[in-house]
Amino acid sequence: MAETTPLYETYSRAPLRFDRGEGVWLITEGGERYLDFGSGVAVTSVGHSHPHLVAALKEQADKVWHLSNVYEIPGQERLAKRLTDSSFADKVFFTNSGAEALECAIKTARRYHFAKGHPERYHIITFQGAFHGRTLATIAAGGQEKYLEGFGPKAPGFDQVPFGDLDAVRAAITDATAGILVEPIQGEGGINPATPDFMKGLRQICDEHGLLLILDEVQSGMGRTGRLFAHEIYGVTPDILAAAKGIGGGFPLGACLATAEAASGMVAGTHGSTYGGNPLAMAVGNAVLDVVLEDGFLQNVRDVGLVMRQGLASLKDRYPDIIQDVRGEGLMLGIKAAVPVGELLQAIRANKMLAMTAGDNVVRLLPPLVVTAQDAREALSRIEQAAESLRMKSARKTA
Repeated sequence: MAETTPLYETYSRAPLRFDRGEGVWLITEGGERYLDFGSGVAVTSVGHSHPHLVAALKEQADKVWHLSNVYEIPGQERLAKRLTDSSFADKVFFTNSGAEALECAIKTARRYHFAKGHPERYHIITFQGAFHGRTLATIAAGGQEKYLEGFGPKAPGFDQVPFGDLDAVRAAITDATAGILVEPIQGEGGINPATPDFMKGLRQICDEHGLLLILDEVQSGMGRTGRLFAHEIYGVTPDILAAAKGIGGGFPLGACLATAEAASGMVAGTHGSTYGGNPLAMAVGNAVLDVVLEDGFLQNVRDVGLVMRQGLASLKDRYPDIIQDVRGEGLMLGIKAAVPVGELLQAIRANKMLAMTAGDNVVRLLPPLVVTAQDAREALSRIEQAAESLRMKSARKTA
């Protein structure tokens, strides 16, 4: 009889149990060391057990864990000021997750038009291949049938068009359109970067039609691409942005950033969160920024990302039967497999390395941003061993 679990069976879990982590390494209960190039899906941005984050959390834990947002929370003011000083934004709302940050972003855009006297403008244009979260609103925004199935009618107000198609965007605009929501680099969709022309075109369309440009940088933000936010690569400024994952380095934390104009409809009582911006999260979030904003940190992300990209390109040339394409920016990289993606992931894992899958038959490489060039070369060696094992396996089948 199969063993039962008291947990919801919504995950297909790998038979691995990790007891502790050190930087870019995870160690199992049995003492096996795995090179972590998944980072809990781009979350452990400054590595496991980073001493500065551990100290910040312990220090705050000895003071106060939780305060309602009916009181002032100094850590919120400090983290918000640092985020706005380092970005396009004027205002920040703190959440506990990326989906909540996207919910806030959607509400901010809708409320903006309502406050301007246009309550009919609540539709958001989104894109095929997107992933924005697991709430009823964000699965509707993502539009993927596998996430929508079985949860009743799709939440209204989201009009989906092909990613990269500016003509389709223009054709989708109506008197009810409030904004455009896009990932600069689709993560779950397969590490699929937007083109500069597409991103600049979206900004121009928003300006022409009085729409708000909303960016989902839950996965691509907080230094993942070698810039604090990926939109900086494109030279495009949003009106609203959702961040999470790496912003807390592993502690649940998200944020919705906006210009003062875009956030002007979000007045007292229009939105809230019990845990959002709690003192523990703020202590860790500020500690993460201490690391990420340190001189040279983001340049190192770009440098190590280049080492990875060049190494993967070499592997693609040598193993075209295993690796079809390499894509991404900084340390947000994807390997489009020429074999079933699960086979490549299992071969990588067999070489004591962790990665993630994504759409379009892609393996995602999302290491902690503290990864070194030496770590990158070790990862490339393990990916090469994985590719070689798959090639040998294929040769045995055809022999």
